[in-house]
Amino acid sequence: MISKLQAAALAAVVTLPLALTGTAQAGATFDGVKQKGYVQCGVNLGLYGFSAPDDKGKWTGLDVDVCRAVAAAVFGDSEKVKYTPLSAQQRLPALQSGEIDLLARNTTRTLSRDTANGLNFAPTNYYDGQGFMVSAKLGLKSAKQLNGATVCVLPGTTTEQNVADFFRANKMNFKPVVIEKNEELHKAFFSGRCDALTSDASQLAAIRAAETQNPNDYLILPELISKEPLSPAIRQGDDEWANVVTWAFFAMVQAEEKGITSENVDASMTSPDPDVKRLLGVTAGNGKALGVEENWAYTIIKQVGNYGQSFERNVGAGSKLKMPRGQNALYTEGGLMYAPPLK
Repeated sequence: MISKLQAAALAAVVTLPLALTGTAQAGATFDGVKQKGYVQCGVNLGLYGFSAPDDKGKWTGLDVDVCRAVAAAVFGDSEKVKYTPLSAQQRLPALQSGEIDLLARNTTRTLSRDTANGLNFAPTNYYDGQGFMVSAKLGLKSAKQLNGATVCVLPGTTTEQNVADFFRANKMNFKPVVIEKNEELHKAFFSGRCDALTSDASQLAAIRAAETQNPNDYLILPELISKEPLSPAIRQGDDEWANVVTWAFFAMVQAEEKGITSENVDASMTSPDPDVKRLLGVTAGNGKALGVEENWAYTIIKQVGNYGQSFERNVGAGSKLKMPRGQNALYTEGGLMYAPPLK
């Protein structure tokens, strides 16, 4: 027989290779990205304000800026990104299989996706909620007036379950019209096949702004029936990669907190503020901790901007959407955006 002490020692020896293997796997994506020289980023097929190509094929949007920020941190160049347009049904398998390195595609963080689907989520880059869009001609003022309505809904999303829960909770009936492709779903709604189209409120605003001749012909009802924290995602086990993605976004939020923009970041290099010095790499340490250059956050801010700049040009006042900051304001302004200390 072996003693308890000997058994414990043997167990430690047996588990050591597993621990080492886990460490090697944790850096697999990060090492692969550096080796190939770009970030393969999964994005929406085309959602104005979040991820969509312009008439020259250049991708822009709030989610696209997450991809660009990560590339800026890793390579010093925010353009070292290749985009993979994905449908709602394709997005999670594409990440799980390794087809993409990062998913930045208006995806809601949920418990099942965080566990059973094998994903880890970076910080939320847009706090949203599900709503309903209807024709203004219907004269509706509330989603609770939709009893008996036909509702266009996309399958393979949290939207499908949320709308069923909403009608059940309010003891109302509805007829779902489930169509897999966004383009066909929107056509069904605009042709009058559905009384309402349901999706994230930001997506409804994007559809109304980009796909209608007169946005005032359509109304987004005031109720939000769910919480939809839209968050970039990476595979579980990719801890080093997760750190880079996480802190690339937090650097944009911290920059806004400190009033640092793409225009004044050079002048900010001489700031006496210790937090600013750490953020911009004047005080070294953060870059080494992440495995990137010490000026990683400076590069993000210079090439992509802070979170506020990204929000305003993509979905805020500088865009067609004109979305208010709301919950996406900094915590100092009553919102939920908050960066942990970068030290």
